[in-house]
Parts: sequence; C-alpha cells; structure tokens
Amino acid sequence: MSRIAFDDANGFTGLPAGRSGGSGSRPKLGWKKGIGVPDLNFSVLRFVPREGGYARGQEGFELILKTAVSVLVEHGYKDMTLRRIAKECGMKAGNISYYFKSKDDLVRALLQAISGSYEAAISEATAGAGADPESKLTQLISFILQDGTTRQTSYLFPELWSLANHDPFAKQCVDELYLREHRRFDEIIGELNPALSADDRSILSTFILSSIEGIGVFAGYGKYWQDAMPQLQATACRCFLEFVKSAKPGVDGTLSASKLELKP
Repeated sequence: MSRIAFDDANGFTGLPAGRSGGSGSRPKLGWKKGIGVPDLNFSVLRFVPREGGYARGQEGFELILKTAVSVLVEHGYKDMTLRRIAKECGMKAGNISYYFKSKDDLVRALLQAISGSYEAAISEATAGAGADPESKLTQLISFILQDGTTRQTSYLFPELWSLANHDPFAKQCVDELYLREHRRFDEIIGELNPALSADDRSILSTFILSSIEGIGVFAGYGKYWQDAMPQLQATACRCFLEFVKSAKPGVDGTLSASKLELKP
C-alpha cells in the first residue's frame, strides 16, 4: 500500500510571495528537527477495526481513510465525495460500500482515526519528557505549536470545526480531542503546583490551551507570522511555565486575577 504524501519532511511548502525571502522561497525552520517532539503524520493513522462484516478487508479500509484525509486537506469537506475518494484510491465508487455503509459511516471512522492519532502523538510527546513536569509542559506546548505549522493540520482542523457546527458526532469527536489535551495540561499543572484546586487547574488549562490555539491562528502554516514561530514557541513555554509555577490558589476554588503573578 502506498503512503499518502502531504508535504516535504518539514511539513512546509513555502510562504506566500513577499514573505521570508520572496516568491516561492521556503522558510528556514530547522528548529523543528531534533527537539524530541513527534511529527504527526496522517498517512499513519490509528484505526478502530470494524465490527461484523465490515471487519474484512482491513487494508482497503485503511487506504480509503488515508485517502479521505488527503482529499479533506486538499479539497475540503464539501468536495470530499465518495466518488472522488474512490477515484483517488483507484476503486469504483460502489466498492466503497463494501467497507462503509454511507459517507456518514466513513466520516465517523475517519474522525475516530484522527482523534486516536492525536491522542497517541500527545502521549508520545509527554512520555519523551520523562517524569519531570516542567519538561512535560514544554514538550506538550511545543508539540501543539509545531503541529500547527504543518499544512495538513492547518487545513484539516478548520474543516473539522466547520463539520462540528453541523454534525453532532463530529462535534463530540472534536470536543473529546480538546478535552484530552485539557486533561493533559490539568495533570501536569497539578504536578507543578499541587496547591491549586481542581477548579484552579481547569481555568489555567483552558487559558493555556486556548492561548496556544490562538497562536496557531496567527503563526500557523502559511500565516503572516509563521517564521516567528520559533520565538513564539520559546516565549510560550517560558511564560506558561512560570505562570503555572507562580499561580496562587484563588478564593472558593477560583483564581483571582490579582493573585496570578509571573516571577521576575
């Protein structure tokens, strides 16, 4: 089975004309390599095996889902038709029904595979930091920010967010993905600052996660400030680490703005 290639080894195909070296130039972002953070490659998805008659033909099942991700990234959900997916797979459109009862069935399996892939990558990122909570936090922040600079993630998630606005199952999958990330931050924050209550940790986790996602909006793949991401990543890791370590428990389990201080 051939692997689906989305981009070059760094996940970039260059910035728009006029940015970082002119038309057609690739940003020099060697910072991504050697940092110990896993690259998330959607040509290697975590699959949930089908039950009953649909458990057959696992190879074809996986090829269809990998191709569906490629079509979703390249063309968007609106054009992710079964006919287009079949053509990219080298199949007849009718053959896809052997693996999936409908497009909705395919989308559900695809969302589960994407969610499982992110969970595995996040686990790998934090596991690589060992037992040190400071390293865990910086590794988790680094993974999310670096993943946001890849073309596949920058194109994929807007499609998922749009789909989640109209499909309850898609919303559930997207919500669960972010809740898993939130729980990771919550656990690490508890290790770094045990004095904080559960509500305190939840507020901090939500603030950090939403802030990191916001950085991706302005400095993700193809965005105006993409080539500033190394500095933004370093700043985010340093500031959020100090922020968590210096936070004081709030009143009645909530953080007071006056008590949130960064060490000089």
